[in-house]
Amino acid sequence: MEPPVRIRRDRRGVRMTAGAGTTTRGSSGRGAAGRQRSAYRCTECGWRGPRWSGRCAQCQAWGSIEEDSGPPAGLTPARAVTAAAQPISEIDATAASMIPTGVPELDRVLGGGLVCGAVVLLAGEPGTGKSTLLLDAAARAAESGGGRTVLYITGEESAAAVRLRAERIGALSPRLLVAAETDLATVLGHVEQSAPDLLVVDSVQTIASEAVDSAAGNAGQVREVAAALIRVAKSRGMATVIVGHVTKDGSIAGPRVLEHLVDVVCQFEGDRHTRLRLLRTVKNRYGPTDEVGCFDLSETGITGLADPSGLFLSRHAGPVAGTSVTVTLEGRRPLVAEVQALVAPSVLANPRRTTSGLDSSRVALALAVLERRAGVRLANRDVFAATVGGVRLVEPTTDLAVALAVASAALDLPVAPAMVVLGEVGLAGEVRRITGAGRRLTEAARLGFNTAIVPWGTDDAVPPGMSVIPVRDIVTALEVITPVPGSPAAQDAT
Repeated sequence: MEPPVRIRRDRRGVRMTAGAGTTTRGSSGRGAAGRQRSAYRCTECGWRGPRWSGRCAQCQAWGSIEEDSGPPAGLTPARAVTAAAQPISEIDATAASMIPTGVPELDRVLGGGLVCGAVVLLAGEPGTGKSTLLLDAAARAAESGGGRTVLYITGEESAAAVRLRAERIGALSPRLLVAAETDLATVLGHVEQSAPDLLVVDSVQTIASEAVDSAAGNAGQVREVAAALIRVAKSRGMATVIVGHVTKDGSIAGPRVLEHLVDVVCQFEGDRHTRLRLLRTVKNRYGPTDEVGCFDLSETGITGLADPSGLFLSRHAGPVAGTSVTVTLEGRRPLVAEVQALVAPSVLANPRRTTSGLDSSRVALALAVLERRAGVRLANRDVFAATVGGVRLVEPTTDLAVALAVASAALDLPVAPAMVVLGEVGLAGEVRRITGAGRRLTEAARLGFNTAIVPWGTDDAVPPGMSVIPVRDIVTALEVITPVPGSPAAQDAT
């Protein structure tokens, strides 16, 4: 005869007592292993929890919690290996050799070309020219030697629209196959039928899998589609390029795990109001991540720019106040760029500070140093600072050039036209040393500049025909191009 059951209420809920044992109502009764198993998992960071929630408790991502139907961790059985592990010195590395795409600037960024079986993720804002660049690269790869077949999957346009763009940019090739598909299974079927050497998918957010019950572009769909494309790329040794969308803040849309799964992550940047486009690598398992490719986007297509420095300089009939020239390093490539500033009396209680192509926080730092350390009056003036050609300068090395451009505009005294300015400005007004000064000076000398203001202690090799003026602080730098604040000329200007 079973013992009577006594029910007792306490703060922890309802407890049922039967003899010597107690159980809490709602217990699964599956033991310790069943209670520790997590039923839900975050697709962004992998965090596991016992119940669904709208927001991940670890990475704070919204809508990333999904039911995990896999086995509990630690219960995966061992499986027999298909190929024994080899000493690293005996592994054949020819399978990871680079295959040029035919676009030199793209090959520069990738480290020499595409690797068989590598998966490249190319992301960028709408209208930057991602599809145009990949269509041109696909046609060039198909036309190159070796009889390669290229399959271009478009999920955003029709095949006829792709044909019209290819005809406009001269990217027609009989070995370039185009298919307009949005179903993952059909895309894999095209891959089995065509057996391409290069696969281009434009874009991953438009492809959907029937195995995932959600709309295309959802985090689960993007993860499933990317995983399937990566599996087929690795198994067939097929180079694959996937186009990805970006969010409002410029990050790649979709789960963060997407960037971890692929081999190369590239960012295609550019202002839609200018023709300049920059291609950067954020991650590269087969090459460097400090290379930058420059392209010119026009109505007839996109072309690489082997020497883009001339795009960032303006033409003046004579010396103009408020301009200075600096040299920035985009990866390992030096680019000569011009900074322009305009200072005007303000009628507002809070004068305006407007920037374009510059880091607003670093411009504010330069203005504060000029006001406090060099005595340049800017508190009641509007300041506008911008770059030429749409280039974006965020390197601290450009601080001194920004400061001198603003001071030149405020004092109405121009900087010498053949002078470049290099240096980082500290809060105490000191000019700090920079990296890569030799490469910057060499590029400036190649374009005809013969004078450079550099930080004190710069010991890099100076190219022939270039004279350098070392400075210790912002006041010394202003003395090189303008009268010392407080002099009659400076008082007349202020």
